Amino acid sequence: MRTVSTSTNVRLYFLDEGDPVAVTLFYGPLAEAMQAGRREPEEVQAALWIATENDVVAFLDLEDG
Repeated sequence: MRTVSTSTNVRLYFLDEGDPVAVTLFYGPLAEAMQAGRREPEEVQAALWIATENDVVAFLDLEDG
């Protein structure tokens, strides 16, 4: 993932392996998206993704550093 400012708008979404439809949980600054993701249960966090204008990365990849 490219370097992104914490103020860059991103989409936080949930993608369940059994359901091909992504559910947007949050759209806004990366810092707030990370906070929103942290509030979700661990089993949900495992299926969260962050999308920027150019990239998509698993929430836990960002969270774990």
